[in-house]
Order: sequence, then structure tokens, then C-alpha cells
Amino acid sequence: MAIQFTAHEVKVNLKEKRKLKAFLADLFSKEGQGLKDLHYVFCSDAYLLEINKQFLQHDTYTDIVTFEMGEDPAVTEGEIYISVDRVQENAEKFQVSINQELHRVIFHGALHLCGFKDKSKADSILMRKMEDKYLTKYFGSN
Repeated sequence: MAIQFTAHEVKVNLKEKRKLKAFLADLFSKEGQGLKDLHYVFCSDAYLLEINKQFLQHDTYTDIVTFEMGEDPAVTEGEIYISVDRVQENAEKFQVSINQELHRVIFHGALHLCGFKDKSKADSILMRKMEDKYLTKYFGSN
């Protein structure tokens, strides 16, 4: 199993990467989802907009795009693209630290790969509840 973090032409202040990788592996385990490979790419709004247009035919800015790359639905091989610009803007909008918002989005992508959705109102409420659960566990485990 491998979890990687890459910054594509942006700066991201991601601390305690080893702790975060172990926590993400545990998240997948707790949610009953196998994990083979997971690659997070931190990027700009412009870069993520192009990915959104090219692969999802969405001409909108977003904070995250998640792709399942594997063929076995029980074992994740995923790529998660996160706009650092959106994370910063959303942190201001929701009056939380950039670090907290960054981790919310990191966990959000992992939860998508574990099968959680956010298109309906009910799904969005559950997704937010799960994000909060893992944020509390992560930051409470220092």
C-alpha cells in the first residue's frame, strides 16, 4: 500500500505526513475499503479547472476531484486532486484554519473512495458528518 502527496506548481504546508498516511490507511480500514494506492495532488484552481473540464465536463471551479483508477471495487487505487486556492478561500469563508480545511478536503476525497456520496442533500449531510468525525479523531489524536 502506498499513499503519496505531491504539490503541482503550488506550495502546500502539509505537516506530519507520516501520521496522516497512517490515519488515512486506518480510515479506509474502518470503512471496510481496501487500499492499494492513493495519490493526492495539490494544485491551483486553474489546473483543477482543466481536469474538471477534461474528465468530468464540468466548467466550474471546485476544491476537489476524486478518481478511482482501479478495477476492483473492493480495493482503492485512487487519485485525488485538491485546489489549494479553493481550500484557502473556503477556510476564510467558513472561518476555519487553512490546516483544518485542508484536512477536511483530504478526508472528503478518501470518503468518496470509500463509497460516500454528496450529490443529494441527505448524502451531503452524511458526508459532512463523516468529515467531522474524522477531523475530530485526527486532531484529537495528537
